[in-house]
Amino acid sequence: MKNLVDQIKAQYAQFEANAEAQLTKNNKAAGTRARKAALELSKLMKEFRKASVEAAK
Repeated sequence: MKNLVDQIKAQYAQFEANAEAQLTKNNKAAGTRARKAALELSKLMKEFRKASVEAAK
């Protein structure tokens, strides 16, 4: 579960950096990377939810 949390943190950092670049520098490629990171974050969050529920049992 710790590994999963570390992956989420890394993916969020990537998302944050790319989203900021899109907003401040109007970098369209960074927007694409931010959307990709957001999609991956969504998948990781679902995995975290499953692991969390399983650990609570």
